[in-house]
Amino acid sequence: MSKGETEGSALKSLIDDGRVHVMDGAMGTELYASGVFVNVSYDGLNLETPEIVENVHRNYVNAGAEIIETNTFGANPVKLSSYGLADRTEEINRAAVELARRGAQGRALVVGAIGPLGIRIEPLGPTSREEAQEFYHRQVDGLVEGGVDGFVLETFSDLNELEQAFKAVRSRSSLPVMCQVTVGEDCCTSYGTSPEDVATTVTAWGADVIGINCSVGPAVMLDAVERMAEVTDLPLSAQPNAGLPRAVGDRKIYLASPDYMAQYARRMIEAGARFVGGCCGTSPEHIRSIRALVGGQRPPSTRVRPGSHAEPHDTPIQPDVPLGERSAWGRKIAEGSFVTSIEITPPKGWDPEDLLEQCRRIQTAGADTVNVLDHPQAQARMSALPAAMLIQREVGIEPIVHYPCRDRNMTRMISDLLGAAAAGLHNLLLVTGRPPTTGPYPDSTASLDIDSIGLTNVVHGLNRGVDPGGNAIGVPTRFVIGARVNQVAVDQDREAGRLKWKVDAGIDFVITQPVFDAGRLHAFLALLPDVSLPMVASLRPLTSLREAEFLHNEVPGIHIPEEIMARMAEAEQGGEEAARAEGVRIALEVFESIRDSIAGAHVHVPDGNLDGALEVLSGVVDRL
Repeated sequence: MSKGETEGSALKSLIDDGRVHVMDGAMGTELYASGVFVNVSYDGLNLETPEIVENVHRNYVNAGAEIIETNTFGANPVKLSSYGLADRTEEINRAAVELARRGAQGRALVVGAIGPLGIRIEPLGPTSREEAQEFYHRQVDGLVEGGVDGFVLETFSDLNELEQAFKAVRSRSSLPVMCQVTVGEDCCTSYGTSPEDVATTVTAWGADVIGINCSVGPAVMLDAVERMAEVTDLPLSAQPNAGLPRAVGDRKIYLASPDYMAQYARRMIEAGARFVGGCCGTSPEHIRSIRALVGGQRPPSTRVRPGSHAEPHDTPIQPDVPLGERSAWGRKIAEGSFVTSIEITPPKGWDPEDLLEQCRRIQTAGADTVNVLDHPQAQARMSALPAAMLIQREVGIEPIVHYPCRDRNMTRMISDLLGAAAAGLHNLLLVTGRPPTTGPYPDSTASLDIDSIGLTNVVHGLNRGVDPGGNAIGVPTRFVIGARVNQVAVDQDREAGRLKWKVDAGIDFVITQPVFDAGRLHAFLALLPDVSLPMVASLRPLTSLREAEFLHNEVPGIHIPEEIMARMAEAEQGGEEAARAEGVRIALEVFESIRDSIAGAHVHVPDGNLDGALEVLSGVVDRL
């Protein structure tokens, strides 16, 4: 048995003794106050400037902390890779334990701090649960080698990820594990998981302590602790921030006083907490006040209401509404009818009249739907959602909303889509989205919370009446979910694999990138013998040789064969109209060659050439 495993019995004794114990406060804000810049790896300081880290630990122990956390919140290989330190994961964690031991001077126990990876894992991201556990294994191995007394898994929002961290610890060690989530002002995680569901779920895993840390101040955390205490008899922990940060000049300052923090620590103990401390903004002075007021107390002996012993809570998942009942587009797909759509771009201004007139022409031409783009090429335009609402209300043709994940966090996307469902929009084309560097705003930035696969899982859940936190949303949504596929991707196996993940996530149809080479599409489809999903092929009538050259050389996902380039060059000699007519002919020839392999046609409108797009649509309809 290792040193850590032997000393782990000391932490188990604290967990079992029924008394209140004081943990430490913030590591990050104390390091910052020591003069460490924010653009360095705070975990890497365990190797680079160990004396600063050790001093923070010693100050907390001198203030009365009985349990201190290692400086390893972000010491996993994913986060360390941003600083070129992934290869030193085990070394950094091992050193962190040694520093904490020296700072503790035998007067406090040391727990290994483990935080989120900083990436989404399945079903909301590309990292599998097994991969996540492997990342955590490396951190746990370093902490165990260093000789920790136990572990604190903290600041998690996603219970799925917290479970992988917990499993990683349990596979490497039998030491006690404290599991802490972070919540918002509504006492729920950012995934919408309630304190009650956190407590019942984590209790079922076999954790030793359950708690909350970070994000909010003591007042909100007290509410969350009270709610946890009603459903579990496990010891609870509470480590709030020192209030919410206030902007003072160019700094964020936490203004909750030590006395205020101590008073709320006592209230949390009265609510059932047995391990109290602090998070962001909490200094040794805060911990000193907490220790002086509450150290060694006993919380109420009875917390759990009769009959409320922890049991995992499962929100009933409702079956999907049949595809044919979700929308007219979904009905045609379900019936096996050939479907048609035309892509439409919202205006750069707020006046929708030109957009609506184009949609009226498309409706008259017989298209099943219009596919409303969302600021293509990262240019600011009218948003696709209100544009689609206007089209459906004013024109009466059913739209498909092109919805990218770029620059939207998951909470905002859920809000958008619930609003879309309420407005009667039911067809979605979910895409990850291109970065804004392809647009005209060189100083803009992009963020990506989840990709199209993760969003498909979210929307599929909404269709079954639950949000990502497993909470019921009431009446399920009725979205018909579409996805993009790049049939000419350089890595064909990866693209086929991503499509299979999208199928598993719950998509109902696929739209290809513009098809100019039938052979490339057929070759891609051959990689998907087990995938039976309506494939809608994109057709784009070229308008000029210059456009063809631009698309082939500068737009990802488009491949134009040399023979088509030659045809456009020859046609252009007869003038612009001749080139446009040739572009239409090429699109219809491509359609003829892939007709038996597809379930629909989606026509692009290049450079505002709606006439050309309508001509292609007419030709497609005539050939059915």
